[in-house]
Amino acid sequence: MSATTLPAIATAAERPPSPWPQRLANAGMRCLAILIFIGIWSVVSLGNQYLWKFFNPVLLPTPIDVVRAGIDAVQTGELQANIIASMKRVIQGFGIAAIAGVVVGLAVGTWKPLEKLVEPMIELLRPIPPLAFLPMMVLWFGIGEMSKIAFIAYAAFFPVFTTTVEGIKYVDPVLVRAASSLGASRADLFRYVVLPAALPSIITGLRLGFGLSFFVIVAAEFIAADSGLGYMINDARTFFMVSQMLLGAVVIGLIGFVVNILLRSLEAWLLRWRVATRG
Repeated sequence: MSATTLPAIATAAERPPSPWPQRLANAGMRCLAILIFIGIWSVVSLGNQYLWKFFNPVLLPTPIDVVRAGIDAVQTGELQANIIASMKRVIQGFGIAAIAGVVVGLAVGTWKPLEKLVEPMIELLRPIPPLAFLPMMVLWFGIGEMSKIAFIAYAAFFPVFTTTVEGIKYVDPVLVRAASSLGASRADLFRYVVLPAALPSIITGLRLGFGLSFFVIVAAEFIAADSGLGYMINDARTFFMVSQMLLGAVVIGLIGFVVNILLRSLEAWLLRWRVATRG
């Protein structure tokens, strides 16, 4: 074996395997799980319609019925308008909660006096269900958009804040001491050690906060709204249109699924150094 081939062999051995086969396998498993769920739904719905009839078949339409309701809603433009209305509220409320939760969480996690001052108030409010404040939000801000945005911001703030603080608190002290011994300043410690180490917890809080945002916006649109996915579900309930009710729920699930993938991709991109280190 020639000397020139040795470096090439060493380089090939050190090169990590391609992540694409694993990604394709993971995507295939997720698609299979969705297909299994749709299959179980179809079997239960069709079986109830034609075989055992445990309950009124109208109460559980088939996936095809929901797809047909979706096609009709798209053709009339109703579905797009409701999605846009809900997304505007969620983006604004979640944006406020994300910024406030991360900023306040970073401040509380890095400064002990502020933690002693702020954390008791947060822990007093956090166990209270957000829905308990919905009537007060409507009284304070009216039935317009502001009450819904404030309600989403309030509900989504707590998971973002809590995971941010926990991520800061449980940074490996060995990393902090190692960086300090190398002459890192407090600003360098925060930027290059504390923040990257806490970032997975922050991303987790953002994912939880976004999911909670859709949960509360549906409740808010039940009470005071003339548009949005929650309004569409409630309006369909009034007229006993079960397919349209399930359509709203499916659309919310799909939006949450896509946003979760985007946040995971953002986490992978921001923490690409972690993959390189493990490799």
